[in-house]
Amino acid sequence: MAQAIIKAWKTGAKKGSPVDCLVISPVFELMGRQLVNDLGKDSRNSGLQSDAYYLTFLKEALTGKQPGLGNLIFTEEHPSQQVLDTFSTPIGDHQDYTVVVIDAKAFENGGTLTVDIEVGRGEGDGTFYLLNGDKKLSIKEGIFKDDILAWAWSASGETGQITHRFDQGQLFKLGVTGYSDEEEACVNAFLAKISVEVDQRENTTE
Repeated sequence: MAQAIIKAWKTGAKKGSPVDCLVISPVFELMGRQLVNDLGKDSRNSGLQSDAYYLTFLKEALTGKQPGLGNLIFTEEHPSQQVLDTFSTPIGDHQDYTVVVIDAKAFENGGTLTVDIEVGRGEGDGTFYLLNGDKKLSIKEGIFKDDILAWAWSASGETGQITHRFDQGQLFKLGVTGYSDEEEACVNAFLAKISVEVDQRENTTE
C-alpha cells in the first residue's frame, strides 16, 4: 500500500494538494488519482457536476483508463507530445519502472507510434519497453518477451528510437528502467518525444 501511495506522489500532476483521491486495486496497483484542489476545475472543464465527474473518475479507474496518472492523449489534431522524467536502476531484486501511458484510442484505424529518446548524462543507461496498456509491470519480475511490442536501449548521453505500427486505437505503456555497473542505485533523466502518424493511404479515397 505504501509503495502505491509513493508511486502516486511521483506520477501525474506534480502540483500540491491537501488530499489525493487514490484508487488502488486489491493487489495494490495504482489505478487512478484525483487532486482535491483540482476537482472543481476538472469537473467544470468536463461539463459535469462535481458528483457526476467524480463518479466518472471512479468508473474510468476501474476500467483501466488510469485517470490522473499522467496519460498522454493523442489525437489527429494533437499527434505529438513529449515527456521529461527520470528512471532509476534496480535496488536488489526490486525493479523500479517509470511508466508513461500513451492514449492513442482516437486513432481508430491505427497508425505508427514513434518514440524518440534522449537519455541524460547522469549515471545509468536506460531500457525502454513499449507494451499494451493492460500489461502489468511487476516490481519483482522482468518483462516477458512476448509482452514487448518494441524496445530500445540507450546509454547515458545517447539517443534511441522505438517505432510500432498498430491497427486500431488503443492504450500503450512505455516502461523505463535503468542499468548501471555501479553497486548503488542511481538516477538518470530522459526526454521522450512521442508522436502518432496516420498512414496516408488510409486517408486516400478512391
